Amino acid sequence: MLDFIRSDFAQLVAYQPHPGGTSGEPVKSDITIDRLDSNESPFDLPNELKEKLSWTYQQVIENNRYPDGSYVALKSAIAQYVNESAQITDITLDNISVGNGSDELIRSVLIATCLKGEGAVLVANPTFSMYGIISQTLGIPVVTVGRSESNFEIDLAAAQQAINQTQNPPIRLVFVVHPNSPTANALTAQELDWLRNLPENILVVIDEAYFEFSQTTVAQELAKHPNWMILRTFSKAFRLAAHRVGYAIAHPQLTAALEKVRLPYNLPSFTQAAALFAMNYRQELLASIGEILAQREELINSLSGHPALKIWPSAANFIYLRLVPTTNDQTAKLTAITQQLKSQGTLIRQISGGLRITVGTPQENQRSIQRLKTTLESFEL
Repeated sequence: MLDFIRSDFAQLVAYQPHPGGTSGEPVKSDITIDRLDSNESPFDLPNELKEKLSWTYQQVIENNRYPDGSYVALKSAIAQYVNESAQITDITLDNISVGNGSDELIRSVLIATCLKGEGAVLVANPTFSMYGIISQTLGIPVVTVGRSESNFEIDLAAAQQAINQTQNPPIRLVFVVHPNSPTANALTAQELDWLRNLPENILVVIDEAYFEFSQTTVAQELAKHPNWMILRTFSKAFRLAAHRVGYAIAHPQLTAALEKVRLPYNLPSFTQAAALFAMNYRQELLASIGEILAQREELINSLSGHPALKIWPSAANFIYLRLVPTTNDQTAKLTAITQQLKSQGTLIRQISGGLRITVGTPQENQRSIQRLKTTLESFEL
């Protein structure tokens, strides 16, 4: 390794975007590809909205000018949406910070709280891997606890013990996902009570990336918990994964700290325009949620009867399953199944000892259900 690169980087592993059809077993060119591997919306923006965005790009956006770096219009629209969806009135633009995807906000909050040896991070695995990856790239210690194998609830006794015993540095930041990825379970009442009782010198980041599918939020509690921050994204229900827009909802002092950390002009003009259009046309865009939830139940019902599969309930736009019974060659079997499905045109995610399948269109789901059943039969599972 080059001498000027940090010595610990040799032990770090970069986040690997799921390869889809770009590596591994080739996908035949005449096969319809069903991309059920990245928790994206299966629906693109409506053509009418694309045309309006195109007009904005051509007639309004000045490519030789920097973007609006204040984001006042976008922050105001987001604040209105948060209030509307949570049936509250106390969120203002001062409570909002925007990022180039939620990943940038994760990095910013880590810099603002834990850098220079001031804090460690607590996560409960399996969960979204970027919390640990970004922490490690910044040299921030990551403390991990487990989850129940039956329902993926956090081991709260282990989590509390970790907080009580971790010193030099102490745990300063706790990440949770609501509902969790990849396991799709929402926070329970007991887990929420534990978070409510954490001391105010610990920041709790509650990632609500899948809020629009779960319709469960803690936004109404933010005023009572200045040490809570909510993360959300435009990449899922709002169909803007290509534009990379995330936002945080938090106490104004915390969002002000994030403003000190973020890079200038971190959202391109066209990305801002797309996010504003999504806010203004949210009723049309979110109308697809009902169909996605119905298709989620269809996926669960169609696969639940298979003797080789254990499927958990889902509060998100994906399902999580594992093979039963568990065997020593479980990982090899999951890899073989994933690759065989890929060769047939269905892309899913092998992760945390199981398979995560994003809800697609009715046609994508039916093809993928049949392909998975056929694949399991070929493995005599």
